[in-house]
Amino acid sequence: MRRHARSPRCCARSRTTSMSDAGVIEMLLDPVCGGAEALCRETLLAVAQEPGHVGVAGAIEATGALTAVHRFECAHPGYVGWNWAVAVSRAPDSDHVTIDELWLEPGDRALLTPAWRPWSERVLPGDLGVGDIFPTATDDARLTAGFTAADDTDTVVADNPLHPLQWELGLGRERVLSALGRDDAAERWFAGDCGPDSALARAATDRCVTCGWLMPLGGSLGQAFGVCAQPMSPSDGRVVALQHGCGAHSEVMTEPSAADVAEVNADDVDFDPLEAEVEVE
Repeated sequence: MRRHARSPRCCARSRTTSMSDAGVIEMLLDPVCGGAEALCRETLLAVAQEPGHVGVAGAIEATGALTAVHRFECAHPGYVGWNWAVAVSRAPDSDHVTIDELWLEPGDRALLTPAWRPWSERVLPGDLGVGDIFPTATDDARLTAGFTAADDTDTVVADNPLHPLQWELGLGRERVLSALGRDDAAERWFAGDCGPDSALARAATDRCVTCGWLMPLGGSLGQAFGVCAQPMSPSDGRVVALQHGCGAHSEVMTEPSAADVAEVNADDVDFDPLEAEVEVE
């Protein structure tokens, strides 16, 4: 049921701006709608669970020539940072203000849930566990069709001028990496923990390209990456950029100590008598 109130026309007019297709429109706050704070608070007190849940009055926004929105702080402990909002309006040449709608809206300090994201975007690298299944879309641009028995191998041999770029047989795989898939992997590896800009690489003095523990990769990716085989390196078994580095480089040598190390002398022949009381049963 709508509530009405009669307000004086002596309130000072406030200015509010809004956007439209034609540009910025400046609106004046109707003094009658702007003076309906008491009516708005009374309405909120009838809705709130406790009178203390309606806090101090806030801003008043002009939403039209004869409409406005009053805002109040929400003091409910479960809605910290939220505000009450009450929309009011009146008819032309009338001093009766009508409560049109009221609601709760989040403020700058309101605790909100994260924006909804589809499952395909929520799963991140490292989330796949034992027994989990992560399907690949049939139209994934990072993969392309592999070799089948129906393919004409005469047009795909390496010395053929029509040889497709980075083409590979696949050998039983229905799909293989496409050029886009290779580029995506290369960019991800280069920018990751095994790339040249990681903290480990910046602290190292030698690069993987000169390390004897580096296992080269075949194909075009071998020009920029290899596999680390140093068991003491944190990159062991991982693809590393050739400009990556760590402190376990094969050419890191220890300098001989300048001081002579004395030999340890231990007498394991003689014995020292000990006085002890031994009870014999």
